[in-house]
Amino acid sequence: MVGRERIRLAEVLAAAEVASPVASLDVVARNLRDRFAARYVSFLFVDIAGRKMVRVTEETVTQQGRQADQVDLAGSVYEQVLGSQKLVCAAGGGQEQRVIAPVTNRGDTIGVLELFLSDAGQEVLEQVEEAAHALAYLLVTDRRFTDLYQWGQRTAPVSLAAEIQRQLLPSAPSCEAPEFALACALVPAENIAGDSYDYTLDHDTLHLSITDAMGHDVDAALMATLAVNASRGARRAVADLAEQARQTHQAMLDHGRHTFVTGQLLRIALNGSGAQLVNAGHPWPLRLRDGQVEEVPLTVNLPFGIPMQGPYRVQDLDLRLGDRLVLYTDGIQEHQAETVDLPGVMRDTAGEHPREVVRALTAAVTDVCGGHLQDDATVMCLDWHGPHTGGRGADTGTDN
Repeated sequence: MVGRERIRLAEVLAAAEVASPVASLDVVARNLRDRFAARYVSFLFVDIAGRKMVRVTEETVTQQGRQADQVDLAGSVYEQVLGSQKLVCAAGGGQEQRVIAPVTNRGDTIGVLELFLSDAGQEVLEQVEEAAHALAYLLVTDRRFTDLYQWGQRTAPVSLAAEIQRQLLPSAPSCEAPEFALACALVPAENIAGDSYDYTLDHDTLHLSITDAMGHDVDAALMATLAVNASRGARRAVADLAEQARQTHQAMLDHGRHTFVTGQLLRIALNGSGAQLVNAGHPWPLRLRDGQVEEVPLTVNLPFGIPMQGPYRVQDLDLRLGDRLVLYTDGIQEHQAETVDLPGVMRDTAGEHPREVVRALTAAVTDVCGGHLQDDATVMCLDWHGPHTGGRGADTGTDN
């Protein structure tokens, strides 16, 4: 059985390799039709606002995604599949079964695969899950070469500032490894306010950052771009955390037009030997440990770009196995949003994946503001599992 599955997966990937980058869905759909006489195969993903599912079918591929159907996410079966990361099979009319499978890559919930089958036995469903997993890899690869999925995601006009802001973010808002699970979310204000987050993983370290640039609209987006890329440049040159902070600060002094950026830079050793943090005028993180939520008290240096700031202090961060750490920008608690009980939401979602935590937190802020945020609201949620000696996902319950 395992051997046959590998052959089928290899066939799908080989077919995709010779097809156009916009044909990922068509390749998988054709494979499912040939193997199981599947009907109406489609792929749905979450729109930019995180409120709707956008359907891409083989027909909308040829229309460049501009006519894609939209379905409310809240309360839908798609919300159930994305949250549980489990395939759902239900009556689809007549003798057919409606099958919906998660399309996820390393914790990044890209969307769902939906199709109708006349034969939905256990072995068939397992192979549909396998096809959905293959589709995840194909989409991660092929979306680098096409705007198809960008077109589909844009259920509302996107301003220049929003375009700059979104392109600054990592391509995946979630990531999993044996040692951790991470999820991030950014809900922009009506007048973009300069928030950003960043993360990357190397052999022995998880790097995180969250920043909030002064101002609004294009100017704020440009200052965020300056700060994030200064930080990335130092990180990629293998500078230590103090030097990464210094270069970010210097970039703001040299090019920041007398503005500033608050932020936090973190490095977490994957072998469990320690975690360090620089706080540049940013709100303290929240930590959930043994059912209790508390602020993590830190020395707060001045924001990046304030001339009188000296060397930034690199502080040790107390991070233990089983801890959940939440970083956020002040938009989460400003104006009407200050009524949101962040610790309460964290306690209520203690058993959920970090993806659900950031979704719950941003939804609470959006709802209390009536959908009209005056400041960007950004959240990062990290579950620390600690060092592992087994293979990826061993005993962690991580997704594919």
